[in-house]
Amino acid sequence: MSTKKQIHNFHIPVMGLAYTIDSPIRVAKYGISSVVSIADDDLIEKMRAFYSKKFDVPYQEITQKFHDYRAERITSYLNLVNKIVNEKFENFKTELAESKLALANFIAMLPNKSEIKQGLESLIEDGIEFKENIKKYLENNLSPGDIDVNIMTKLDKDNFSNNEQLPVEFNDAHAALRGFAKSDLTSSVVLSAGMNPRLFSYFENFTAFFPDSNDVLKKKIILKVSDFRSAMIQGNYLAKKGLWVSEYRIESGLNCGGHAFATEGYLLGPILEEFKQKKEQLVESAHGLMVKALGQKEMHVPATPMDLKITVQGGVGTAEEHNFLLDYYKVDSVGWGTPFLLVPEATSVDAETRKLLINANEKDLYLSHISPLGVPFNTLRGTTNEMFKQRRIDDNKAGSSCPKKFLALSKEFGANICTASKKYQDIKLADLYAQKELLSKEVFDKKKFDITEKSCLCVGLANAAYLENDIKISGQSQGVIVCPGPNMAYFDKEVSLSEMVKHIYGHAIVMCDMNRPNFFIKELKMYIDYLINEIRNFSNELTAGQIKKWNAFKSNLFEGISFYQTFFSNTNYFENNIKDILNQLENSISELNRVEIPELKLV
Repeated sequence: MSTKKQIHNFHIPVMGLAYTIDSPIRVAKYGISSVVSIADDDLIEKMRAFYSKKFDVPYQEITQKFHDYRAERITSYLNLVNKIVNEKFENFKTELAESKLALANFIAMLPNKSEIKQGLESLIEDGIEFKENIKKYLENNLSPGDIDVNIMTKLDKDNFSNNEQLPVEFNDAHAALRGFAKSDLTSSVVLSAGMNPRLFSYFENFTAFFPDSNDVLKKKIILKVSDFRSAMIQGNYLAKKGLWVSEYRIESGLNCGGHAFATEGYLLGPILEEFKQKKEQLVESAHGLMVKALGQKEMHVPATPMDLKITVQGGVGTAEEHNFLLDYYKVDSVGWGTPFLLVPEATSVDAETRKLLINANEKDLYLSHISPLGVPFNTLRGTTNEMFKQRRIDDNKAGSSCPKKFLALSKEFGANICTASKKYQDIKLADLYAQKELLSKEVFDKKKFDITEKSCLCVGLANAAYLENDIKISGQSQGVIVCPGPNMAYFDKEVSLSEMVKHIYGHAIVMCDMNRPNFFIKELKMYIDYLINEIRNFSNELTAGQIKKWNAFKSNLFEGISFYQTFFSNTNYFENNIKDILNQLENSISELNRVEIPELKLV
């Protein structure tokens, strides 16, 4: 088994298409792991050209004329990132061994309980043969952060060549997986947005995802999940194919950035408790199924269960919350996403968008319906994308030209089409205008807004990297879409990587609003608001099933509040805020009691 030491106990999750597209190049040398989206092969190819030039690496464009261009672009970019990260890491180790100031700055970025921090500090105290001892210690103990990748399993549209559908392995997510599998990386693929059975089965084609004779996985699987049941189902499904899930990455259903996959009212605290109590069930269940599957495949079978990590992300903003998750729930790492959008050393964000993020308050950050996926999407008011979109609506030219088509998943009109595209919106608007005389102005305006609200995420979520790096943007002006979580409201300045890491570990404070609610309370409030809006905006025919769903949602929230009341009444954590938290829970009960679930009227 690998003995690689984990330097940090936080990671930077994937953000949009562009925001973490090159984060490993920026932060991996410090031992910080981050996640690259491999959804947009066009962005990836342009970033490969950019970094090849910057680091004087030979570059030959992989055009769409290549047979397997999508996978080849991804493989080539990941190999380049790996090469650059390793070179920067070797140079960084040399710098640490030769510069006491650089070493002191690096040590200041490490968590207090870090073995590496303690080891370096003891070597400095010894002071004998400083350079050689430090160099040897770094060689034996330091490793770069992981270059992980993200595949959103829903983004797996069919692809065509000369109007003929290509085999399933050329679907978007399948090709992305193949691109990662064939890369030089020894890291993980983070699968988000739920199960895709065909994609999960495709993993069996790559030996790198199976344990070798030393029980080592060259490539690992991380599942992003929102509850224990989902983790068990997906983990066992993969285990039946001989595949091991090395990490379950629990994410808050609503208190996160980007797409928000709301649970049925299940809150993060009780979810984490279930993982804490039942982790061994995950391990034992998957191990038994994997052993059987590997035996049938006549492949190497690990004698004992492989390592399984539990990590969490979504709305964490203080060192106190960070340490609580590590200490109480025993998670292996905590994801910090949104705050890093204000760290130029870590993420790819253009100057105008970063300024907008700095000035954002709670009302500016909202759960929108701009995503063509039909999934609620956390975003920010006042983006350049919003401006360009509204200008087209005002000019009666609503919709995007849809150049990339990654989200062309609607089959409402036969062939795959994106709901943010001009083609789709023209059809829907023509139908709406035909009914205009039959509708009230209020209903007409609402229906028109629902159609034209959708944004071109494929372009809008990629443009920040082009703007920051002065890469030409061609085609229709879409501006920038940014996808921070609500946590952004409490950070109001650009900060250095060192400052942000020190904030995470409690050595500094970069947060502006110390009245920020506890992250559990913030999520609870978001879920109550979500239920209220679901009921208020429901426009379909009311059914017994829908009413049952709302009642279950409300009941689950009450159970979550009860869990928190018991927990916070008997804990030593958050001592300075316990009174406020308990009062907020009481207020939440009152607010939830006022939420009226409609009744089905009998005719």
